[in-house]
Amino acid sequence: MVSGNIFHCRKNSWPPQEYISKSTLQLFDYDSSAPPEQAWRRRLNSHANLLKEFRVTFMEAIKMVRLGIRIWSYVREEASHGRKAPIDPFTRESCKPSASQGVPLGGMGSGSISRGFRGEFRQWQIIPSLCEASPVMANQFSIFISREGGNKNFASVLAPGQHEGLGSSRKPDDQGISSWGWNLSGQHSTYHALFPRAWTVYDGEPDPELKISCRQISPFVPHNYRESSLPAAVFVYTNSIGGSSHLSGDHVNEPFKAEDGVSGVLLYHKTAKGNPPVTFAIAACETQNVNVSVLPSFGLSEGSSTTAKGMWSKMVKDGQFDQENFNSGPSMPSSPGETLCAAVAASMWVEPHGKCTVAFSLAWSSPKVKFVKGSTFNRRYTKFYGTSEKAAADLAHDALTHYNRWEEEIEKWQNPILKDETLPEWYKFTLFNELYFLVAGGTIWIDSPLLSSNMRNDQDRVRELENTVVKETEDKMSDRKRTVVERIMDSTCDSAVITGHDPADEKLSGDDDADVGRFLYLEGVEYIMWCTYDVHFYASFALLELFPKIELNIQRDFARAVLCEDGRKVKFLAEGNWGIRKVYGAVPHDLGTHDPWHEMNAYNIHDTSKWKDLNPKFVLQVYRDFATTGDLEFGVDVWPAVRAAMEYMEQFDRDGDGLIENDGFPDQTYDTWTVHGVSTYCGCLWLAALQAAAAMALDLGDREFAEKCKRKFLKAKPAFEEKLWNGTYFNYDSGSSGNSKSIQADQLAGQWYTASSGLPPLFEDSKIKSALRKVYDFNVMKVKGGRMGAVNGMHPNGKVDETCMQSREVWTGVTYGLAATMILAGMEEEAFATAEGIFLAGWSEDGYGYWFQTPEAWTMDGHYRSLMYMRPLAIWGMQYAINRPKAILEAPKINIMDRIHLSPVIGGYSHNETGVRKIATKARCFNNSVFHCAC
Repeated sequence: MVSGNIFHCRKNSWPPQEYISKSTLQLFDYDSSAPPEQAWRRRLNSHANLLKEFRVTFMEAIKMVRLGIRIWSYVREEASHGRKAPIDPFTRESCKPSASQGVPLGGMGSGSISRGFRGEFRQWQIIPSLCEASPVMANQFSIFISREGGNKNFASVLAPGQHEGLGSSRKPDDQGISSWGWNLSGQHSTYHALFPRAWTVYDGEPDPELKISCRQISPFVPHNYRESSLPAAVFVYTNSIGGSSHLSGDHVNEPFKAEDGVSGVLLYHKTAKGNPPVTFAIAACETQNVNVSVLPSFGLSEGSSTTAKGMWSKMVKDGQFDQENFNSGPSMPSSPGETLCAAVAASMWVEPHGKCTVAFSLAWSSPKVKFVKGSTFNRRYTKFYGTSEKAAADLAHDALTHYNRWEEEIEKWQNPILKDETLPEWYKFTLFNELYFLVAGGTIWIDSPLLSSNMRNDQDRVRELENTVVKETEDKMSDRKRTVVERIMDSTCDSAVITGHDPADEKLSGDDDADVGRFLYLEGVEYIMWCTYDVHFYASFALLELFPKIELNIQRDFARAVLCEDGRKVKFLAEGNWGIRKVYGAVPHDLGTHDPWHEMNAYNIHDTSKWKDLNPKFVLQVYRDFATTGDLEFGVDVWPAVRAAMEYMEQFDRDGDGLIENDGFPDQTYDTWTVHGVSTYCGCLWLAALQAAAAMALDLGDREFAEKCKRKFLKAKPAFEEKLWNGTYFNYDSGSSGNSKSIQADQLAGQWYTASSGLPPLFEDSKIKSALRKVYDFNVMKVKGGRMGAVNGMHPNGKVDETCMQSREVWTGVTYGLAATMILAGMEEEAFATAEGIFLAGWSEDGYGYWFQTPEAWTMDGHYRSLMYMRPLAIWGMQYAINRPKAILEAPKINIMDRIHLSPVIGGYSHNETGVRKIATKARCFNNSVFHCAC
């Protein structure tokens, strides 16, 4: 797959005419059947090479041996309780990852199924945090062609016959799927992806005289909070479909007929380990020219009443199933180990030179989300379809009757970007395709506007509260919040936005936003932690742009978490020391794994209450969202948490210069890369957070805190520049280690957010551009000629910083964030050249094969770490920079700091200055205490 010329060539366009004959394109030039002018494309006979995972070096292994032993012990301990550890580097999937992914199916948060570019259904993620990567080869589209007179008949599965998921042995007497006609070579068939749609065009195969187009559509519609939650997809096709199967037994299939000519089969599936059941529906739409028939059940073994071979023979002979099958009722339950399948056929006549369209739908309904430690919720779509196991039939019906409107809304959203001739072609389709993660990234969307303790299992709740000391921390903030609300009401002419709002409401949730439910997405399918916040910092631009209400609710969840404390003891694996799970005032690393919202900080490598980037990132995201949306109620809701987060950080300014200092361990998102003293990454984030907090305080009428932040900023900024600016860029840190002068690609992350929020730049324009130019010349262009993205660390002598595993990696999301920073600084050419390296190495045909599974990182030789990762959604930070919201573009031209007038200070800052510090210090004295919020 990877050829030597990846670093020596550049392709600027991928027109469909290079993949499909002109006559075929003209034939499909109606009803969106033809693939778009701009899309990611592959031939179906392309080889799906196995992907290569990174390895630590010998020296890295020596340094991490104790950590490895502790992680191994922790993984075993969690397994003994029937749980999967959030980070498990030792267990490998039986299905090795390959370059075979394609656009996933379904909306967000209701479980997902991916479909490879060659047609296989794979990467099943119906159960939270569980991903079944192996393809189920019995699930296929097939076509049966007969002509009058019986000449030139064809029957074939519409997937390449030489597929690794099929197995190598095909026995002549086999009654299973190897008896089917796997006659497609894929040489003249092509796949075209533009998320959330994909096209597969069969240009004269298996029948040389027939052209077939399949259009795959999923309901991912920005700002549509109903249909974007639906677990359904549509295939506008001319063929038949096979059903899904598992082996645990007691599965039942049942045919159904619905309104509007929709009919199909329901497949009721039991799941293992007490997980909620799943119902699948496969259906087609009958019209004047299309006849739909079903085979409710068939098996893959010789003992089945109807075998896979028998099903195939029936279709070859008759081209349809018997209509009386609709009256067969539910099938007999399957036995353990037995595979129970179903088929839906759509038959039609196509006249010479004629066209005919048939639509199939696939839907699945798993209404309950059950987490390992007991909490159960209803998924978002149940608000509209209920929790009945037969909801899958309604979903399949509505998908078939509504998909045209989905497509209209999708095209309305995408066309302005696709038609923008100033943007590179690779960028436009990669921008949309990276959104795959919001469907396939293990997302959970629940119908629960408010998370209260009564949602939990009562028995579990009683056990948890035994020997627990509950401390009310919200009361400390309620007076401040009330003051802020009163000031806003006094200073604005229109107070309707906060009418009826209870300033002491501990749930921190506005009525308008509660209706969209609660949303979770994984850090990655290999790092199973929900809404990992230091990574969401990069990825959140996608949600803010497309589903802002979800983004605001995620911030509300973290605001609530800041004001919570959980005193249960946790062992931190890096050093083997103990601490408490969640400290008041500290932003959690994540919302948990096995009991999200209630048991946060599943990450236990380091004590993240001592990390230096999480709290500034919270303040920066909150202010960006507040400034972009103009949602005053949101600002009021989260303000107490913003103050607490800022005050918490004061304990890390140990020399009184206004700057926070790092503590000589990897206390930031780069969690293997040690930092000493002041760091360019965390220090820049802190400066930006001071400015953002001051601006937000001013907007909300908290002038006292605005003044406090301004004083700190005016003190910290010159100290930062004095300690880190070397005349060309900002040093990695202020220590004296061998990498203290390294060039960090992410050194201006704080400036990225400052510019994205309409705030004044942190530094002189010349310094910002100088630092970015240095990163571009060294971290980008000195790595394979700029064809791989930006390496995290580079020594001033032009050699990659190999201090640790992460310093020598290219992080895909960080590269996109760097490119966004360049755009905001007026360096568009360098920005797109930088980001193109990610496309060339990860998405291009000559790259490493990471399409629709973009990893967190790769090494200089292209070996990946952590596939299907959240951070690459940062490409939407580039689009945000290109097309900044009106509220940001129209931000006041007067420097926000100049609008904050400092009052004379007598005896230091206000009496509230050290309140959070004292609470955080005192928290260390509690043993098994659990401090709860009304979450």
